[in-house]
Order: sequence, then C-alpha cells, then structure tokens
Amino acid sequence: MPKLPGVSHERAVNALQKAGFWIARQGKHITMTDGRRILTIPRGNPIDAFTMGGIVRDAGMTIEEFKQLL
Repeated sequence: MPKLPGVSHERAVNALQKAGFWIARQGKHITMTDGRRILTIPRGNPIDAFTMGGIVRDAGMTIEEFKQLL
C-alpha cells in the first residue's frame, strides 16, 4: 500500500468532503459518511500513513485519487 505521510486530519476531512462525504459526528474522532460507507478519522496530526491508507481504501478510492483531492 503506498504511503501518505504527513496528512493532517483537517486536510483529510476536506479531501473527503470533496469526494462526497459529510461529517456525521465529531468527538475524539471524526465520523464521516456518504450514505453507504462510514469512515472514522482520528484527530491526530499527522495521521499515521498506514491508518490514512486504510481510510482511503475504505472510502473506495485509490491513493492517487485521494492525493488529487488534497
């Protein structure tokens, strides 16, 4: 899995919003949905590359598609 080093949770949320996700809940983690999928984004800065790769995969996107949205 290609890595995504140095992505903050704010940038990740903004990129996912461009992809059609919206914030459903906020707390220690941010929960986002597109009506079919539910994603949980930790409020870490930066988010671990392995964790971010899993979030992107769960969103149904490739790493390259996500990088274009950043």
